[in-house]
Amino acid sequence: MRGWDGIDEFVAVATTGSFKGGADALGLSTTHMSRAIAALENRVQRPLFHRTTRTVRLTDTGRLFYDHCSRIVTERDEAIALISEGAEPQGDLRITCSTAMGERFIAPIVRAFAARYVKLAVTIELTNRLVDLIGEGYDMAIRTGTLADSRLIGTRIASRTLYTCAAPAYLAARGTPNAIADLAHHDCLIGTTTSWQFRSWGRVETIRPRGRWRCNSGEAVAQAAIAGMGICQLPEFYVLPHIASGALVPLLANFAMEDEPIWAVYPQRRHLLPKITGLLDLLRSELPVALARRD
Repeated sequence: MRGWDGIDEFVAVATTGSFKGGADALGLSTTHMSRAIAALENRVQRPLFHRTTRTVRLTDTGRLFYDHCSRIVTERDEAIALISEGAEPQGDLRITCSTAMGERFIAPIVRAFAARYVKLAVTIELTNRLVDLIGEGYDMAIRTGTLADSRLIGTRIASRTLYTCAAPAYLAARGTPNAIADLAHHDCLIGTTTSWQFRSWGRVETIRPRGRWRCNSGEAVAQAAIAGMGICQLPEFYVLPHIASGALVPLLANFAMEDEPIWAVYPQRRHLLPKITGLLDLLRSELPVALARRD
């Protein structure tokens, strides 16, 4: 029995949850799948599946074996794709991004990428937690601000502007802040970022705003500002349409930070894969255009 015999069949059955599903995925017969996995189980001297007439479930040994085998198969296919002439993006592509940016900008771009390459299977995890790309097996994350993990490569794909603003009614009632220190006397609306940054005399000044409204949705924070509940600091795509309509007024423009970078980050060993380089090219060309739209 050769080293790879049965591995692809095992991974296919474990992934699809059935011998028929695995056979369909590989274009083989169920008889072949059964024989290949039986031979593999005989080789490792352990049962890999619990089988009934209706279900196929991994044993404890099978789950451990699957974790390793699926990674081996993926890396083998990636290695072949890496050196193949004219190789197109293919295989599994797992991406994570913050919820708001992902829904509004990243998912449509990645959807177009997946439609272009039919051999690609895409999973997008939208979450505001900081995902461990290597530990959780992701290919790419879209992040903003400063990058700290030296195990990752970061490519700048766009930038965004943060605006500090409030509704005219709030400013009429509470006054307009003219200095960063004035914010201590105002109601601030806090989103996913609990600190605000400004630039004063060439240096970055960070404050921790205080207020009675906190929400992890930028859209909800923007609506609270429009309703006159306080001052917010949000990326441009939340507030520019409302600034244009007069519903919000920009504040402290002389203290605004430089545009914040948006990064695509990915594990070092994957940076030359066609699925990574192809998506990077598309993000670099499409994301700045999408962010610039005011609708």
